[in-house]
Amino acid sequence: MAHSGLIGAALAAAAASIAWTAIAPNESGLALLLVAAALLVAGIAWFESRPGSAAEIAVVATLGAAAAAGRVLLVAIPGVQPVTVIAVAAGAALGARAGIAVGGIAALVSNLFLGQGPWTPWQMLGWGLCGLTGALLPGLARRRVPLALLTFVLGLGFSAMMDLWEWYGFYPHTWAAFTVQMARGFPFQLAHAFGNVVIALVAGPELTRLLTRYGKRLRLEVEWA
Repeated sequence: MAHSGLIGAALAAAAASIAWTAIAPNESGLALLLVAAALLVAGIAWFESRPGSAAEIAVVATLGAAAAAGRVLLVAIPGVQPVTVIAVAAGAALGARAGIAVGGIAALVSNLFLGQGPWTPWQMLGWGLCGLTGALLPGLARRRVPLALLTFVLGLGFSAMMDLWEWYGFYPHTWAAFTVQMARGFPFQLAHAFGNVVIALVAGPELTRLLTRYGKRLRLEVEWA
């Protein structure tokens, strides 16, 4: 019960801070810190509410760091990064909380190198939703072509969400400005989507199977304990 109350309060604070960044993006420095702190508290409380939390936190932190490193290393290729595929695989293999956490951690950590800003909470939310999608559709993440198609759609959706946020936060709320913003961002949406396809075809199902075996071993260790 204590964990549930803490998680609820932290998520409410994060939602309020995200709304703040949407309403006043030019004054979002404090809101960004509040979002990060609230999500961190919620994530720790969420993981601590189940057995084997320490081991799961370790693998989630490792996956998040690996996804962040991949994003930083591929920064020279706009839109192409491994975060989406890794978050989906984590969600499919380890469950919703792991997928959400991996996506959020990857966005937050990679932006320590690429630049934090009012976009960070939205990237954390978007990639967290990718991890949740993997948990809701685990069968697709274990097959190469379905995973590639899924991450293609998620890549378009994630990039469109970020373009929509940028239009809402920084441009006139007119159809003309919206059309220009979405058209300008469409090449990057395609780059993200096709980059996901390549990564998924090369290594997606193997990563999902590896994490699935780890998840089974972790649950077995918890049961024996």
